[in-house]
Amino acid sequence: MSESAMPTLSELLRTFRIRAGLTQAALAEKAGLSEQAISVLERGTRSRPRIDTVRSLTTALALTPTEADQFLSVARGKAVAARRSSPATRPSAASGPAPTPWQLPPAAPDFTGRAAQIDAILSGLRNPTGLGAVGVVAVTGMGGIGKTTLAVQAAHKLTDSYPDGHLYLNLRGYGPGEPMSVADAQRHLLRSLGLDLRLLPEDVDGTAALLRSQLAGRRVLLLLDNAADASHVLPLLPGSAGSAAIITSRGSLVNLAGARQIHLDALSDSESIDLLSGVIGRSRVQAEPDAALALATYSGRLPLAVRLLGGRLATRPTWPIQHLVSMLQDEESRLDSLGSDETSVRASIASSVRFLESSDRELDRQAARSLPLLSVPDGSDLLTAVAARLLDLPVRRTGPILERLVDLSLLESVAPERYRFHDLIRAYARELAEQTLTPTERDEGLARVLRFYVAAGWACHALTHPTSPRLPLATIRDDGVTPFRGREAAQRWLDDEQRNLIDRFRQIKHSSLADSADLPELALAMFGYYESRRRWLDMREIGKGAVAGALAHQRRAVAAWLQHDAAIPEAENGDIATAADWIATALTMFREIGDLSGQARCCSSLAYLLGVLDRIDEALEYGEEALSLSRSIQDDTLEGVSLTAVGGLYNRRGDFERADRAFADAIALAVRSDDTRSTFKRYLNSALSHLRVGRYHDAALQAATSLGVAEQIRDEVAQAEAHHLMALALAAQGDYEAARDSTGTALHFAARARDAIREGRLHLDLARINAARGDSSEALGNLGDAIAKLHGLSAIHEADARDLQDQLRQGKPYTFTLTVHYL
Repeated sequence: MSESAMPTLSELLRTFRIRAGLTQAALAEKAGLSEQAISVLERGTRSRPRIDTVRSLTTALALTPTEADQFLSVARGKAVAARRSSPATRPSAASGPAPTPWQLPPAAPDFTGRAAQIDAILSGLRNPTGLGAVGVVAVTGMGGIGKTTLAVQAAHKLTDSYPDGHLYLNLRGYGPGEPMSVADAQRHLLRSLGLDLRLLPEDVDGTAALLRSQLAGRRVLLLLDNAADASHVLPLLPGSAGSAAIITSRGSLVNLAGARQIHLDALSDSESIDLLSGVIGRSRVQAEPDAALALATYSGRLPLAVRLLGGRLATRPTWPIQHLVSMLQDEESRLDSLGSDETSVRASIASSVRFLESSDRELDRQAARSLPLLSVPDGSDLLTAVAARLLDLPVRRTGPILERLVDLSLLESVAPERYRFHDLIRAYARELAEQTLTPTERDEGLARVLRFYVAAGWACHALTHPTSPRLPLATIRDDGVTPFRGREAAQRWLDDEQRNLIDRFRQIKHSSLADSADLPELALAMFGYYESRRRWLDMREIGKGAVAGALAHQRRAVAAWLQHDAAIPEAENGDIATAADWIATALTMFREIGDLSGQARCCSSLAYLLGVLDRIDEALEYGEEALSLSRSIQDDTLEGVSLTAVGGLYNRRGDFERADRAFADAIALAVRSDDTRSTFKRYLNSALSHLRVGRYHDAALQAATSLGVAEQIRDEVAQAEAHHLMALALAAQGDYEAARDSTGTALHFAARARDAIREGRLHLDLARINAARGDSSEALGNLGDAIAKLHGLSAIHEADARDLQDQLRQGKPYTFTLTVHYL
């Protein structure tokens, strides 16, 4: 079992303290300990307190015997030892033994009522037999009604029925930000099951099938929280009995076939009072029954509102309940429109914020001031470093602010250094931002976040492309970004933060910052990440409008490079003519500003693109110009690129001797510079050139050499490319069996590199190989995979796949041929 998926001592202590309505100082005083001791335990700095400390805390928190046993077990490390020795883990298909996931959030210790709904869930999901239909329960109702609390409570009661693990995932169907995509949700679930994400298919259907396969034969419970609708969760569900799912949503899920439907209404008066008793103590409620009933009414009988109001009373033990009831009778503090979750929760959250504002502690008042601005950025979560730039504070001061908001349940800690707003609290905080912050203040916060991402992009760019001519154009270098520990670390950081970056980019594009000079710089900075990760769709979105933006700020060199880079996604997706036109425009822009490096790069790109379009004479002119320019500025990298382009054109003319000499010179430059990645690319490009002119044996030799270099640098993208080219060279020589093997290996590496377009093209080439060897049935299956993978990513390659599909369905024979859309 994963230790990080089980409650830690710090999580248990914080949960029990907040339930008791105690601040850290109050708990310290009650337990006879120092406030620093409580703080250290809650931060997790210390995880093995003395036994007398545990006993003092158990007494001060009034824990039940069961809770006391759990608290003592975790404090003494027994839970960890038990998890380490658990035999329930099973191996992952990708990476060997994987931990059994236990991801359920802690069950609310003061859970009240909902007995009928709990029984309905348990009766449908307890003790699955492995026969019949998959158990699915849908819990629906308004925001704040307690759907998640109920689902978590029921799930904990089902732990014995699902020994292979429990998965929890917030799908964000109703915010904050955009809903989690089905693809992202699938990746989260499969990663939790121990699968190496680099092996995942890129299409939703293929990944859904893989998820069902991973769950087959297991007894796993999925809790899919905050779904948008049935289509949001269908690709996430188990396919065979044994595993089960509980789904929560604000919207109706009646079209989720076979699901048991449970709709939640507000608590009854008695349930609301029982919940209030659990927060502030039964004796206080019994002393003021009428006031307690009035408070339940003012809360709208929503669990979240009852807990927040009860928490305020718990931190003020001298307050009569009636005092708070009297405050709620005031127009400015009463829960508006009683019975509506939104208004009731708004007033409850406001009470917690006002508590921070009126605190004697500067940290509390600072947390209250920070809350509105922290809610402004879109995105699913908030890194401490991003929050620091948003607040314009050092990271060391931002962390305690975020943790204090967690203490007051105004923010959730979802991972170290990563936080998330509950959707209702974020909605309230954004209303507060509208009231307390000027538009300028809100946009200045977003501008700081944008600059942070620009700096992160440049930091990654410098690691992935250290000789890039774009790097000198950076104006934002160190904007609070912690230095990355190497290329892979930078790429992984951006992998994790990419969804937030895109959400916030879109938000900024629709704000007063839409004309900011930092937006085109973001597109240029992110080139290194997008090119190395082959994220062409994101590259295209970030770059849209960037050229005009750079020109508006008189950044002509930035604009020229952005014009050049905008052609890359088009070329990679097979639209060679469009790419050539855009590069020609970039060349004009570089000539206007006298940038010889940019001119050389554009000329070498045009030499390649025009050669693909069979405009050989024109292409050679650009190739020779690129060679002359690169030598004049003594740029060995550009000279090597230009020689490679020229070599390809000589091949096309049939002048093989000059072609081979150009390729050899280009490779020698890369070897002399100890530039292994350029060495790989030049071997690969020479092999491709040989392939296009029918020099199949020479192509295979160069492809084999490029593969050796790719294996040396352990680059999965490069290995996918090299194996792909080897497959084409073998197929062109009629060795279809060997070509099939190479294609399969290329697919393996493309999947690991998450290169969806490459995967789609490989499925298409595998179809061509199978069709050429006479297996139309298998070829049609390959084409189905290719079309599913390429749809929405590469219209040209998808069209190629559909054309071949029509040909095979009509029974027409097929002979393996190469096209301009290869590689």
